[in-house]
Amino acid sequence: MPPEPRPGLAGLRPVVHGAIGASELEALAARGVPPGSVVDFSASTNPLGPPPAVAEALRHVEIGRYPDRTAQPLRQALAARLGLDPDQILAANGSSELIWLAALVYARPAPERVLVVGPTYGEYERAAQVAGAAVVHLAARAENGFRPDCAQIAAQVRRERPRMVWLCNPNNPTSISLPRAEVETILAACIDTGALLVVDEAYLAFVDEPGSLLDLVASEHLLLLRSMTKDYALAGLRLGYAIGTQRMAGLLRAIQPPWSVNAAAQAAGLAALEDGAHLERAREEVRRARAVLVAGLETLGLRVTPPAANFILVEVGEAAAVRARLLEHGCVVRDCTSFGLPRHVRIAVRTQPECARLLAAFRDVLAQPAGAARATPAAGG
Repeated sequence: MPPEPRPGLAGLRPVVHGAIGASELEALAARGVPPGSVVDFSASTNPLGPPPAVAEALRHVEIGRYPDRTAQPLRQALAARLGLDPDQILAANGSSELIWLAALVYARPAPERVLVVGPTYGEYERAAQVAGAAVVHLAARAENGFRPDCAQIAAQVRRERPRMVWLCNPNNPTSISLPRAEVETILAACIDTGALLVVDEAYLAFVDEPGSLLDLVASEHLLLLRSMTKDYALAGLRLGYAIGTQRMAGLLRAIQPPWSVNAAAQAAGLAALEDGAHLERAREEVRRARAVLVAGLETLGLRVTPPAANFILVEVGEAAAVRARLLEHGCVVRDCTSFGLPRHVRIAVRTQPECARLLAAFRDVLAQPAGAARATPAAGG
């Protein structure tokens, strides 16, 4: 008899993520759409791509040698930038690895609970399930503009007493950013009940007025996650970091696989940090393109959730069908069915010319005759 897997894993399924698959690219190529012409609006990263210095840094990576196991030069550079001790920072293979590490360290098997504030990124739930915890959801509602009620969350923390609370801020996929004072309400409840609040700040760099809790990481009840993958368009390399107390970072490091952050990612991260102007240019491009994109979508009669980050949640009717038709026009958006939002798509804010191309594709899709994929207009639109 083969060995049986650990109980609870049999029904576990991978989380659906964005981007376009190889089979879809092949299907498009068969219809005469060159794969290189497809613009990816499903991945919310820096619209300007990596800083120019990254390519040069990668040319000098010694791939025949093991990378620094703790990414010490990168952590030192981040610490100097953030005003922290390097031992408060853990570099990782993207923020997704950090999610799994945090769950493995702090979650406990059921009946212990983990609270996930949604609708949100699916890896929080899956990592908690692998750790064996019972997952409790508290979802923001569409009628409230997908804005979480932080007083309600705090009350549920005090009532449910979960081991961990997962909060994505700004939230994926709704692009809602909570002000610092509201997040502090949740943190106070976590401190009172002995819970850990994990705030995923992967998209914080693209918020006009970010409300980070960076100065509160001396608390053993707060862990911040950030993504250089998103900030500097390093998706092919994967790079993120956690910020907490030295003790918390040490606990995460103790179970992190060795050489998790490869040499290329470390070199790219150091080069990116040296080009502060690149990220500021990207922020400005996002601000301008986001305004154009929101105005254009609303002009087409679509219901847009007011965005704070570098992506936009849009109600379109049948999300899967609309995504398929936009793909025929060479534009990939994120079908949000896997988030529990089958009527919505998420659109990354790219450069202004690319956003103009997407708006033109939407106009064509909305003009399709009856029976084709059609978006649902906003009330009164």
